[in-house]
Amino acid sequence: MADQKSNNALKILTGVLAVALVALGIYTIRFYNEEKENRAILEREKSIIEDELNELIVRYDEAIAENQGLDSQLMEARGRIMVLRDSVQDLEANYAVIARYRREVNELKRERERLFRVVDSLSSQNLRLASAIDSTNVVLQERTRMSDSLAQANRSLSTQVDRAAQLQVSNLLGEGVIERNSGRLVVNDRTRRIDKIRTCFTITPNALAEPGEKDLYVQVYNQDNNLVGDQIVVQHEGGPMVYSAATTVYYENEELDVCILANTLPENLTAGTYRVFLYHDTELIGVTDFDLR
Repeated sequence: MADQKSNNALKILTGVLAVALVALGIYTIRFYNEEKENRAILEREKSIIEDELNELIVRYDEAIAENQGLDSQLMEARGRIMVLRDSVQDLEANYAVIARYRREVNELKRERERLFRVVDSLSSQNLRLASAIDSTNVVLQERTRMSDSLAQANRSLSTQVDRAAQLQVSNLLGEGVIERNSGRLVVNDRTRRIDKIRTCFTITPNALAEPGEKDLYVQVYNQDNNLVGDQIVVQHEGGPMVYSAATTVYYENEELDVCILANTLPENLTAGTYRVFLYHDTELIGVTDFDLR
């Protein structure tokens, strides 16, 4: 009777142990599968964090290349991201570590947004500055063009004023004359009789001309292109010039009649057409012709 009770108890205990072993096996399998699934989830989260960090590094590289003004701050931020990425690659993933790195990634993203807002602001300022510089350059070019035009106009006006200020003559006349003992001059066109060549003209009124003494010179050439007169050599800035006669008059911007006498030599007086050149200093102010027989 006692043996039968012992056998029944043993059977019950064996059954309980069997059930416990089955339950433990089921729990172990379920725990393993859950652990495996959790590990896969953590690895995926780790990979996502690495991708986000790599994307941040690329964005910073682009920003550094485009913005020299903030390159030190951007490079420092990028350096921190690279350190974090390397540590993520080396870590043994668990929920606590993944959560900490996720917080750091979010913080880095907020910092990136802040820096990039500054970068965008600087870029906008640079664009406005570049536009202002372009506008300034356009204005400077226009002012330079206007200045050049004004300078050219001033030079042209100055030239016109200089020309207008030159002495002007009218009634320019060349002729042969005989000088009487009394000093009276008689016009004659015969080469064998004349004593001098007279050049007469009128200096016209000119308010732009500078008043004062004016040096006037005459060149008289015969038909053989030989200079007739006293062969007066005058040194000018551009070099010497030879004249037939010269005189100095005082001009007061009013009409002034002037005559200049050039001495002659018989051998230079030949029949034909003579040409007279009238100069004020080195400026040619009149030309005329006359004939001698």
